[in-house]
Amino acid sequence: MFKEFINEIASIVQSTEQRRERSETDKISFHYAIEYLLKDLWKASQCIPIRECSIHLGRDHYSKSRRYSDSKLNYRQIKAAFDGLLNARLIEVTKKGYYDRTRMEGSLTRFLPRDELFDRLHNLEGHPAINLKESSDYEVILLRDRIDGHRELIEYDDTAQSEKYRNNLETINKCFTRHWADLKIKDTEVSVLTERLQISEDKEPIDLSSRTLVRIFSNGSFKEGGRFYRGWWQNVPSEYRKYMTLDGKKTAEYDFSQLNPHMIYSAYNKEIGSEDAYDRILDGEHRDIVKQAFNAMIQANTPLNLKPRDINLDGLEMDWRDLRQRILDAHKPIQHLFFSGIGNRLQFEDSCIAESVMLWFQKMDAPALPVHDSFIMHHAYGGELEEAMRRAFYERFNSDIPIKEEILEALPALPYEEQPDNLSVDDIIKGEVEYSQWQDRDRMWLGRKK
Repeated sequence: MFKEFINEIASIVQSTEQRRERSETDKISFHYAIEYLLKDLWKASQCIPIRECSIHLGRDHYSKSRRYSDSKLNYRQIKAAFDGLLNARLIEVTKKGYYDRTRMEGSLTRFLPRDELFDRLHNLEGHPAINLKESSDYEVILLRDRIDGHRELIEYDDTAQSEKYRNNLETINKCFTRHWADLKIKDTEVSVLTERLQISEDKEPIDLSSRTLVRIFSNGSFKEGGRFYRGWWQNVPSEYRKYMTLDGKKTAEYDFSQLNPHMIYSAYNKEIGSEDAYDRILDGEHRDIVKQAFNAMIQANTPLNLKPRDINLDGLEMDWRDLRQRILDAHKPIQHLFFSGIGNRLQFEDSCIAESVMLWFQKMDAPALPVHDSFIMHHAYGGELEEAMRRAFYERFNSDIPIKEEILEALPALPYEEQPDNLSVDDIIKGEVEYSQWQDRDRMWLGRKK
């Protein structure tokens, strides 16, 4: 059905063009560009909330290294496809892109489907996250560096190590795509979540099509950074993650407790003690603020005399300098490591631990979905997950670390015999209907699996 849709839209776009017929090679490239844009538009239309699409319209992007771009796209045909959709009044630009060569910064052109195309996309059979095959051509090992003060992707020569990282991640991603992760919330709650994400400054729309990971290294080094990103579940507000399902089954989330402090103390052969590394700062109060400040201090390579912008001290009866000093005083054995830029090296260590855990479970064809220092899995693997996390940390640091089940498992529906006596058939049906969006996706997935 989607192929027919692509062909139809391609014909509409071509009918608006005033040009000579394309060569066979250009026809293939043009058709692929149309398909590329329509796939993104379909995915965007199914996001929570609907997201804007974006496109590179600079010629240079398509002439640079092809490591990070789709080799099947070229500037002439993607520009022709985009302009054609505009001229056919199927899409509209919401924000024009630009690039300031003086400041070395810019933004991509953003666009949305117009009503007619949106309705067509919304009424397509199935769901893009299920019906569209995940591409295997894109680069999953990304290397960034700071260039003129901006983080940019850079080219690199492959080594045995980078090849190993790539092969491992491709193996993990294949495991993920054999299973279906979803968010089981009531249809009415989808609207609530949509509104929340629309006003959030640090959350992007939830795109269930983002079912695989990339690994991003920092500072031009494969020994810094290396965390895993772009899984849709990483963008879900934490209190909603308890409603995640895997293949229709409930999940549990296990979290490394005080991961950064434990890594630092273990790496430098210091005793962390029995008291919680964050609670010891302010006697257990304002733990989230303390944790945020601690991590900012190990990430920074300057003393941070001024408060980082993303740390909110409202409700704290002290200023930034006082909090900073309290953290330093509470962690005298590692005091010299704050403001040393060690944070990116720690991220590399925790990314290697995460890789080890995910590889362990992919052997069982069981996805362990990472959220940096935690993992979400089918609830039945809880004990094995905790063991795997402890083992991965011990193999890296030769020491133990506490593990906690941070998010309680979402409770299943009551068995029939435990249902209230006065529960009517209408009540039962209503309870099922309340989750109709989740159920529709679940049925699609099961149908595809068969």
